[in-house]
Formats: sequence, structure tokens, C-alpha cells
Amino acid sequence: MPTLSGKTALVTGASRGLGRAVALAMGEAGANVAVTDLLIENEQPDKQSLSEYSFLAGHFAGSKNVQTMSTAEAIRNMGVKSLALKMDVTRPDEIRKAVSTISDQLGDVNVLVNNAGVMDNLALMDKQSTSMFERDVNVNLTGAFNCMHAVWSTMMERGWGRIINVSSFVGLRGAFAQPGYGASKAGMVGLTRSLALEGAGLGITVNAVLPGFIKTEALTLHDTKMTDRIVKRIPVKRMGAPEDVASLVTFLASDQAGYMTGTAIPVTGGADLFSF
Repeated sequence: MPTLSGKTALVTGASRGLGRAVALAMGEAGANVAVTDLLIENEQPDKQSLSEYSFLAGHFAGSKNVQTMSTAEAIRNMGVKSLALKMDVTRPDEIRKAVSTISDQLGDVNVLVNNAGVMDNLALMDKQSTSMFERDVNVNLTGAFNCMHAVWSTMMERGWGRIINVSSFVGLRGAFAQPGYGASKAGMVGLTRSLALEGAGLGITVNAVLPGFIKTEALTLHDTKMTDRIVKRIPVKRMGAPEDVASLVTFLASDQAGYMTGTAIPVTGGADLFSF
């Protein structure tokens, strides 16, 4: 088990699913963790506005699946520090404010996990809109850049940092009827490798993980016939668990992964392999 004792981690999109699993794994490894998300339990959400921003955000807003604050509490019960913050990755001012609060209460951020994203723009090209494509890129790709930009200087000054970008295996393979999602996730790989080159001489590693089909709350919205068909096409014959990805992210955040940078690692159960 890698240790993150003495580190401060910022995890975005951590109210549920993969982000929540990553935040919990970071806490278990000894890090102080900032659990951030667009959704948080102690507010009355404007579901209409959230639905216009993202179908999934509107669907889960105000539901039991939003566990931003409870995740932070669970991490504190592990004996480390944690706080929950509402943060929109498309708003640099909110990110800077959150990073300042984290620095004051948990310590300077030296581990960043860019997990926040949207994947609900499903339409063939003739039905796609420019505004939705731009939204996909703004949240998934520019959002990751915004967060990296907010913590980069501190990591550079301290001579140590770990950035893990949660992309997707469709960033390399493409996604049918999801041009914005596929393009933005591919862009995350390019962003990862570009900043890995810059960070290498500064003590900062930048890596990407590329999950395949992971069994999260969002997956329950799919038709079971579709998910059954997906499982049959995965060589290991099961969906991934969020913890399958979280364990890799935790390793990449540790000192043990100091010689790894610029990687894009699939976590797919073999779904990205060519098979008959």
C-alpha cells in the first residue's frame, strides 16, 4: 500500500462514483483530502439550471447519491483531515478560492486528481450543437487545465507534485455519437503529456488513467440489456469497480511512482484490446 502521509490531495467530481472512491483511497493512504464537486448536500439545488448544464448533474442533484460532505466525514474518521467544498471546474475564480481554503485548512495542494467531467451529450453529428460540444470541452478539458493552473506554482515552488488526470479509453478509441466527450478525453492525454514534459525537471509528475466501463451510479441509468452486452464484450467479463481505478490513482500519487510521468494507462479489463 503506497503511503501519502503528509500530502494534501484535491479531488474534483468526488461526490459519487469514481471520484468518491479516489478520495476515500487517498484518505486511507494517509493524505489530507479536499472533496470537491459541483453538487453538495447542504444546498437546495436548482435542478433546472443544473439539468441544462448537465443531465447527470440535474438527475443526481438533491439525491442520496450526492455524498460530498459525507465522504469528507468518512475520511476524517480515518484519522486524517478532510473538507468538502462546492467547486465548478469551469470557474477559475471558484478554483482559486477553493485552493486558498484548502491551503489554510489542510496544507498546500501537492496531489491533484482531475476527475470532474460530463458525458451526457449523446447525439449523431447532424444533431450535435456547437454549444454542447463546447460545454464538453470546457468541463472535461479546460476544467482540468484550470485546476492544474491553480496548483502548479505551489508544486513548482515546493519541488514536488503529483497530477493525475482521469481521461477515458475512448480518448484513444473514439466514442460513437459522443464527439465532444471523445475529443475532450483525447485532449486530456495530450495535456497530460505536454505538462509532463514541463514538470519533469520541477519534481512534478503528470499522468493520465483511462478507465473503461466502470460500475458507478451513472451506469445504473443505462438499459440492462445494453450493460449486459457490454459485459460480454469485456475480456474479463465484468464491469470495473471504482476501486479498480482508485488504487492506480493512489499509486501514481505516491513517491513510489516518481519515475512515471506522461503515461496514459488503460484500466479497462481488456475492453480496449482488439478481440473477436
